[in-house]
Amino acid sequence: MREKVPEVFIFISAPVVVLVFLVILGYIFANGARVISLEFLLSTPRMAGMEGGIFPMIVGSVYVVAVCMVFAVPLGIGAAIYLAEYAPENAITDTIRFFVDCLAGIPSIVIGLFGLTFLVHFLNLGYSILAAGIALAFMILPWTVRVSEEAIKAVPRSYREASLALGATKWTTVHKVVLKSAMPGIITGVLLGLGRAIGETAVLLLTLGSAASAFIPTSPFDSAGTLPVFLYVLATQGNTANAYARACGTALVLLAIFLVVNILAIYVRNKHMKYEGW
Repeated sequence: MREKVPEVFIFISAPVVVLVFLVILGYIFANGARVISLEFLLSTPRMAGMEGGIFPMIVGSVYVVAVCMVFAVPLGIGAAIYLAEYAPENAITDTIRFFVDCLAGIPSIVIGLFGLTFLVHFLNLGYSILAAGIALAFMILPWTVRVSEEAIKAVPRSYREASLALGATKWTTVHKVVLKSAMPGIITGVLLGLGRAIGETAVLLLTLGSAASAFIPTSPFDSAGTLPVFLYVLATQGNTANAYARACGTALVLLAIFLVVNILAIYVRNKHMKYEGW
């Protein structure tokens, strides 16, 4: 009996998680599908977002997330390589890991306030895609570091020993052997960070400076609208059925982008694992 209870709980847990996701997706689809059209996807907003489309917000979201990834991924993987392969196991290394974990737990609104004070005003980047992307990078950096570090540590030590025994240098071993073997786990870490960055709102409210922009950004120093911020504005300031439907439609597009990114990342990860013979 003691074994049956946890087994039943385990078998129920997975379907419940899937059911919760399907309920949320179904609710958003039922309320927002009617506003989805080519005009909604490819035109600019009018009347403070109550009419028109969301194309500038789609472009703004892509730009902000791209800037975020450019800063977060190299720094995160580099820090993970240092912690897993080069850093000695001592109090200093443990302190670094502690502060990385603390950074992961900082509320997003605090990261946004830091971005507003340091990036927007002190560095004079202004309300821009660059400032918002860097602030988002600070937020997802610890996820990338910790997951990448664990993926690198999971590579069998025999791989490293065989490479070194053949005369390869430490960096060649890390670059050619360890990173290639750890790539599926690293992609997972990047995906987790990307998923959080796509849907972030608080940081962008304080660093991007635009909600229903009708202009498509052309420079990293431009302000821009994004899907999460636009959704927030529609859901909180629009008191009509049309505003709520447009908010749900925006949420549906946001979910679609997130699902496409997930599917592509899983495909790349599985293809790499198959190539490596995992």
